[in-house]
This record gives sequence, C-alpha cells and structure tokens, in this order.
Amino acid sequence: MTQYERLADEFQTLIRNGTLRVGDRLPSVRLTCARREISPSTVFQAYYLLESRGLVQARPRSGYFVAAQLGEGLRLPDTSQPQEQSQSVAVNDLVVEVLKLSRRPDVQPLGSAFPDPALFPLAKLGRSLGSAMRRLAPHKLVEDLATGHARLRQQIAQRAAADGLAVSADELVVTNGAMEALNLCLQAVTQPGDLVVVESPTFYASLQALERLQLRALELPTHPEEGIDLAALEQALATQPVKACWLMSSFQNPLGALMPEAKKQAIAELLARHEVPLVEDDVYGELYFGARKPRPIKAFDSAGWVLHCGSFSKSLAPGYRVGWAAAGRWSRAVERAKVMSSLSAAVPSQVAISDYLAQGGHDLHLRRLRQTLRQQRDVALAAIAQHFPPGTRVTRPEGGYLLWVALPGAIDTRALLPLALAEGLSFMPGALFSADQGFAHCLRLNYGAVGAEPLREALARLGRLACQQLGTPPGA
Repeated sequence: MTQYERLADEFQTLIRNGTLRVGDRLPSVRLTCARREISPSTVFQAYYLLESRGLVQARPRSGYFVAAQLGEGLRLPDTSQPQEQSQSVAVNDLVVEVLKLSRRPDVQPLGSAFPDPALFPLAKLGRSLGSAMRRLAPHKLVEDLATGHARLRQQIAQRAAADGLAVSADELVVTNGAMEALNLCLQAVTQPGDLVVVESPTFYASLQALERLQLRALELPTHPEEGIDLAALEQALATQPVKACWLMSSFQNPLGALMPEAKKQAIAELLARHEVPLVEDDVYGELYFGARKPRPIKAFDSAGWVLHCGSFSKSLAPGYRVGWAAAGRWSRAVERAKVMSSLSAAVPSQVAISDYLAQGGHDLHLRRLRQTLRQQRDVALAAIAQHFPPGTRVTRPEGGYLLWVALPGAIDTRALLPLALAEGLSFMPGALFSADQGFAHCLRLNYGAVGAEPLREALARLGRLACQQLGTPPGA
C-alpha cells in the first residue's frame, strides 16, 4: 500500500467511525504536510482517492469536506448460499425472452448491458474509421485474420504491460467482442460434461456458454463486495472434478464486487496448485472509481493457468465488437477455434480503434467516463434509499455501472418486469443469473444507461411499483 493510500484509509476510518462527520472540514493540505512530514502531492492524492470513494467533496477555495453518504442506510445483500451440488444449465430460453421484452425503443434501458452510447467518443472513432481505412493497403485486409490486426494487438499488449500483465502481442487473439473470447477460451479447456465453477449470482451469458457447450455448473458462495468465497473454492477444487473456473474479479456482473488483490493472488496460486484453468472476464476493469486500476488475477499468474479476456465494448466502442483473449498456453487452441467459428473479427473496427488509440486522449476519455459513472452510482443509491421498499438491500460497487438489488418479502422480479415495462423502464430479473433460476427477489440495474435526471425519475417509478407489490411505503 502506498503512503497516500494509507493516509486515505486513515481518514476513511475516521469518517466511518463518526470522528469526522458530514460537513466537517478535513485538515488543510499545508497542515497535513507539516504534521505528517509528507509532500503536498501525497496529501492531494489521498484526498483525490477519498473523493473518488464518495467520502469527501472539494469546495472551491475552501478545502475538502466530509460528504453526505448517499444511500447510507442501505445494507448490502447477504453472501449467496447456492446449492452445494453441480447442475446442468438451461437458461437460454429465459434470457432470450427477457431480452426481447426489454428491447423496445420507448423503454428506459436500466436492464441494458452497456452504458449510454452518448458517453463514448463515437464521432472521433468514426473519423478514425474513415481515415484508417483510406490509408489501409488492400493486402492488409486479409493479413492476420485469425489473430487480429497486428498493430492493435501490440497496443493491447502495451496497455496490459502498464497494468502489470506479462502479455505478449503474439499470444493475443482479437475476437468479435469479449463474449466470443470467453466462449473460445472455455471451449479450449473443457469437454462436454465437464464441471465448471462460477460465482453465485453469475453473468447470464456465462450460463448460456455452459449450456451451449453442455457443461455443468458449480455455483459457489459469493460476497457482494469481495467476490467468490475462497474457502468454498478451495474445498471444491479439493473434493470435486472441477475442470475450469469462470470468474470476474473486478466489478463482477451483476454484483459489482471487486476482489481484494490478496484474494486474487491466492486464487492464482490455488488454481496453479490444482492445475485448473481460469477463464477471467475483465471487461469492466477500466471503469474503476479508485486511484488506480485494479489488477486482474492474470497479473498474479506466474504458472500460466489464467486465460484473460477483455473488450473495448464497455469502455470505448460499443457496437464495434472488438475483444481479445490472452490465453497463454492455450493461445494456439483459441486461435484454431477462432478460425473454425468466425475466422476473423471485422478489420474496419480493429483499424479504427487502433488509429484512435494512436492519437492519444483515450485515458482522458476514461477518466471522464469513470467520473460520470461514479456520479450516476450515487444518484442511483440515493433514489433507491428514498423510493424503494423498507428492507431493500443493494450493492455499492467501486467501479462499473451495475447494481444488484435485493428486494424484501416474497416479491418476484419476473412478475414485476411486465409492470415496469408498462411504465416504460426495464431491468434484469435475478432469475437470469443462476442455473437454478434463483434470486427471484433480486434484480440488476444499469445506472450508466441514462442521464442523472431520467435515472432518478425511472428509479422513483420502479420503487413505487415495488412498494405497491408489497403494500409498503417507500424508504429503504
């Protein structure tokens, strides 16, 4: 932990235990420097980190003050307790049905898997697409089809190196979005009938992949803030014929959980000891609210058992469908599977993103996007606290744009969805996120799909519907 992170954690403790209260002014930078004998930059970084966590706010020419904790009365959902036995998967029909219902143009897309497209530099990407394709030599259209555009793979590898990942351009395979990368990686390390560990709840697309490949799911308890239960994973590896794991270690879909780095390292070491491959879904890694990007499990993988998958769809270019797999020892297997399935990702999308990255400005875009999403999270938490039924529980993610909401009582969110659609808004019911279609009282919300005011209004309507179902007044 760096000096500024330790300082930030000290102030966070003072805020959490009530020593510093809402509206209190933090010590000035000058005073803190003198008392701690540290540099102004260290203090500023600590205060920026506290601000990114939503704990303090800066006031021009006045300093930093403890902020009101939006949604402070909301409790976290409990750690999940899934079935202990493995099970076959049959969720695709339900997923298709719900997605079809939610794709009306007149609906506020709180069930969407993407942020608001207006948050992305689409005009600049369009200019890159035009200029890059005009400059592209004709023979380049058919080069590196299976592995992907060479320059883009180099850029992805360079960004990975900056994040502490030892990934070479030669091992990367560019795919049609992260879902193809994840599916190809899972296919490379399993056979029909194999047992695969997943989180509980887990992203419904991972369950669809298991269903398609005729694999069995073993869902393990998962904490809403810290991810999969390490002891449960260790026991599963020791007692069951697990052939692979599929995990999201940073801002998991649907919980938004962020594994501590110590747990990520422990998982990497545990999988290496049991020689079990991990397919790691890291599509939300760039959307962190803290001071630095969290490292994925792949960063701790010295033995080569992690197949790491990423994408530009969530952070830069939705609809361009450019993802990648860093599959290590399975790179050639993934490449062969890619050739047999779709041969190549679209060359124009690849060269457009490569040209955009080369121009600079991508990190500035990401900073603005992260700031907007953090503000949207706070808007959503405040609206849920005000309008949802008493006893509602919700996650408080430190990145991404998804909230997992556990409603009280016997409410069934699949029954609530048609009522919400009639009111012009969507969400994803909890039944989609488990092989046994559990979590009936839960739902996933996308707080990045619309602007702040439409988000407040939509959540107020959704909360009113939930209260009507339960016959209770609002106020979680």
